[in-house]
Amino acid sequence: MDRGACAHHARDRIIPRVKLPAPDDRAYLERLQENAEELPFFRLIGLQVIDIQPGRSVLSIEHRDDLTQPVGILHGGVTATLIDTGIAYALLARDECRELVGAGGSLVAVDLRVKFFRPVSRGAITCTSTVTRMGRRILHGESVVTNEEGKEVARGDSTYTTVTRNEYTKGGSESLATSALATVKG
Repeated sequence: MDRGACAHHARDRIIPRVKLPAPDDRAYLERLQENAEELPFFRLIGLQVIDIQPGRSVLSIEHRDDLTQPVGILHGGVTATLIDTGIAYALLARDECRELVGAGGSLVAVDLRVKFFRPVSRGAITCTSTVTRMGRRILHGESVVTNEEGKEVARGDSTYTTVTRNEYTKGGSESLATSALATVKG
């Protein structure tokens, strides 16, 4: 049974090692950021990746009328997307997860929790996400979302699991993360 790739010990790694850039390789992180700008859903909602570092990301979305609920407040799903995506990018920037994706695997969210503290009726919101736990198969991150005044508008956390190439392709699907990484590797 394949145990995943985000292991802390070499003896736990099942997938082959792939030569990828070091975690602090700016070129890789910049390409990852550029790739995000080309994703259709991110363009649709105006999601901007401000910064990506191993274990940390900063993303932003500007309030727009087409992203609001009927009373003009930013839809909670937009904030949830920001939290989920921020944690995913913080994880993808980690060397362990780049190895997984480079070998054809992926990360899949299994839980997302969002707590809303105040409405957003104008301006941009910024989401700062950090990785809080890296297990062999279970990964966890947290996000804080603030408005332009620096006030916290939401907080969230997400749990991801690793999916190896073998697990991912059993259903006949090609890894979306693999195709994204191929674009990033450019």
